[in-house]
Amino acid sequence: MSKKLDERKAEAKATALEYLHSYLKPGQTVYVILRHASKSGMSRSISAVIPTISDDGKPGIYDITHLVAQACDLTMDTHHNGVKIVGCGADMGFMLVYDLGRAMYPQGFDCIGDGCLSNDHSNDENNAHHADGGYIFRKSWL
Repeated sequence: MSKKLDERKAEAKATALEYLHSYLKPGQTVYVILRHASKSGMSRSISAVIPTISDDGKPGIYDITHLVAQACDLTMDTHHNGVKIVGCGADMGFMLVYDLGRAMYPQGFDCIGDGCLSNDHSNDENNAHHADGGYIFRKSWL
């Protein structure tokens, strides 16, 4: 890859992370939607959305799929409007949200209190900082 392309990619990733930090709060649920699965079952296209409230108070959803792809260095499947995920045998929606948390919080995160999803609590109930940012968000399939 050329140096210019690498710089543009890094800039796009930084911008995506900045937007995501403004949209997502620790402990928030990221909803994932299976858009397509290959015939072999070895790849799928998954979208990510979050709930929003408009200025006039109406609920809605915001599609963060493209930002997630940029933040996690993943490929967009533009034909199906999802992030291309390769692999099988696991909850790939969880994997996408986990990777998003790690991309946004590479140094981990301070415990969010009640409902904290980090598995550190099973080892140390009083752990105030969690080293793995992957557990900062909840995931739910739509």
